[in-house]
Amino acid sequence: MTESLQTDPRSDAGDAGLRRGVMGGGELAAQAIANIAPSAVIAFTAAAIYTTASGGTWISFALATVVILSVGYCISQFAKRRSSAGSLYSYAATALGPFGAYLTGVSLLIGCFGIAAGSLSGAVAYTATLLTQLGIPVHGLGAQVVLAVLLGALATLFTIRGIRLSARVSLVLELISVSIITLLLVVTLIHLGPRAFDAGQFTFDDLQPSGIAVGMVLAILGFVGFSSADALAREAKDPYRAVPRAIMWSAAGVGVLYVFAAYTQVAALGPALGESAQPLDDIATLVGMPTWFNPILNFGIAASFFAVVVAPMNVIGRILYVMGKEGVVPSAIGRTHPTHLTPHRALLSVGPLVIAVPVVLYLCDVDAMDVVTWVDTYGTYGYMVAYAAAALATVVYLRSIHARVPLVWPAATVAIVSMAYVFYANVYPVPPFPLNIIPWLFIATIVVALAWYGTLRRRSPQVISRIGTSDVETLEGVG
Repeated sequence: MTESLQTDPRSDAGDAGLRRGVMGGGELAAQAIANIAPSAVIAFTAAAIYTTASGGTWISFALATVVILSVGYCISQFAKRRSSAGSLYSYAATALGPFGAYLTGVSLLIGCFGIAAGSLSGAVAYTATLLTQLGIPVHGLGAQVVLAVLLGALATLFTIRGIRLSARVSLVLELISVSIITLLLVVTLIHLGPRAFDAGQFTFDDLQPSGIAVGMVLAILGFVGFSSADALAREAKDPYRAVPRAIMWSAAGVGVLYVFAAYTQVAALGPALGESAQPLDDIATLVGMPTWFNPILNFGIAASFFAVVVAPMNVIGRILYVMGKEGVVPSAIGRTHPTHLTPHRALLSVGPLVIAVPVVLYLCDVDAMDVVTWVDTYGTYGYMVAYAAAALATVVYLRSIHARVPLVWPAATVAIVSMAYVFYANVYPVPPFPLNIIPWLFIATIVVALAWYGTLRRRSPQVISRIGTSDVETLEGVG
């Protein structure tokens, strides 16, 4: 097999560029897993899914894992052949043209921004709970604002100081949080003894397929951001192998963890799971964990939320960096730090906005965990559009290069249909306020972004022709 590297001939002498070849496979997987925030998902999502899926909660997660692996399979076809900091934005450019790439990139930016801002509020809520449990009372609006600023600034600092630092911070925090929760789940099964085998979860006669399908919506949302390792391809060692592996293995590993956690929570709490506001705390009490365990558990969840602030900011910084090099956004953003070789200007532009969203909502007397729900939902719409576009682009791209990948058609079909269903299920039946206006807020953001695209096309057509094409390497001969 003949391989050749093709590099974009355009270069900017004023830009030091991203650091190359510093990210190992484990660090790429850490980026992907941190963006998912499995600990935070386990803490809440199983309880929400149980209200519709009951004993089939684990099935909803299992089916969602299949959907996400289908999306990941499509994205990995690009990752095996192309290396770019632009993530899905650059991938879409190969098959969907400048407009498709721009729409995909904007949608992904919305997704990453929403998840980062919403998760910052989750980190604030659980840090406050942790500090209170440690004897440091943290209450009131002022404390929330201070925590949001401190944690948001710290996350921004990590992303600017270096990709290896931020990835390692995310890896350590997620390992700690997942280990704590896994320990609790294993202890729970031991505590249950013979009841650990919950036959009711395998008796499908009483299960409602519609309830499991509705549960799949929430389960799929629990994976958003799983493909984020592709934005670090230019900084990775052996990206054409490491990035696809990070995408697929992180999705599969987290999927197995979700199924295990859902099964164990249902076995332990039964119908009470659907009514529990903090199921993991309830399980810890049920199995008789010592009083000092709850602060450790809340530390793990707070750490998971913080990790998922850092991870999507890394993606945002790199997409904006590529857009800046192309002139889609101000060219000053398309520069890296001369020492740290990170897109510091993009990150400094976004960091304050990530902090501002929860702070403004706190000032409007919104509960911190409601901020998580609302803002994460907004971001999720962006991810769904970006994933569907990437799946479509994969089919077109592989056909254009005459690559025979038999599984890509069924994978793309599953991905596109599932994302469309998730979108539909979130808008109909119409949810209560304010969730009912969030889709329109997302659409309004897209309209504003498309208006900017129209302006660029009129004033700077040369910019449109460059969209999604800068800072790209391709590996030919892979089919």
